[in-house]
Amino acid sequence: MTKADLIEEVSRLAELTRKDSEIIVETIFDSVVRSLRAGDKIEIRGFGSFRTRQRRPRVGRNPKTGARVEVPAKKIPYFKPSKELKDLINHMEAELLAQQQQQPVPSATPEPSQS
Repeated sequence: MTKADLIEEVSRLAELTRKDSEIIVETIFDSVVRSLRAGDKIEIRGFGSFRTRQRRPRVGRNPKTGARVEVPAKKIPYFKPSKELKDLINHMEAELLAQQQQQPVPSATPEPSQS
């Protein structure tokens, strides 16, 4: 799903104009980014939490030349899904597998005829 798809979905479900839906989606994303830049943790119950993790400086290599490159310390965004989200995803996968197992799978070899 892309950001444009998300905007369309909000527009359709909330019966809003595309412009209003775009403002809503952009505001949510901007709020998340602002909070993460400030070092805050964002928790959305039933969905998951966003936070930043600190990476230490390290020595890397340029893949083209093989030269050593100093990689500075940096913060990276991190998302941890909630238990409810994991359960929803796994439950849906289990249902799809059960449905697939109930449908007969066509055979690649022809069955012998009974005379």
